[in-house]
Amino acid sequence: QVQVVESGGGSVQAGGSLRLSCTASADISSINIMSWYRQAPGKQRELVARLWNSGAIDLQDSVKGRFMISRDNAKKMFYLQMNNLNTEDTAVYYCYGLWDRAVWGRGTQVTVSS
Repeated sequence: QVQVVESGGGSVQAGGSLRLSCTASADISSINIMSWYRQAPGKQRELVARLWNSGAIDLQDSVKGRFMISRDNAKKMFYLQMNNLNTEDTAVYYCYGLWDRAVWGRGTQVTVSS
């Protein structure tokens, strides 16, 4: 059974940076979609960034110019580089992979303080 595990969350001050990593237990070279979602307290889970196997990238408007998604097939990992963080980025971040089935990680907490 394929699994994905997030790492790299933590606490940072506004304006700081974090890089989240997602490690897959299966090959990602042929994965259909890799994504990062987040869920803030009292809010619905929302898409932050999506990387298609074609290389196309979708970013939520609020993170454009600050966040970027990337991948390393050899390491079976994908990443979310987050720069210029603000308090509204505080949430649990989840990685998501779509092979022949969807796989979710358990999440990693990101807390941004002012």
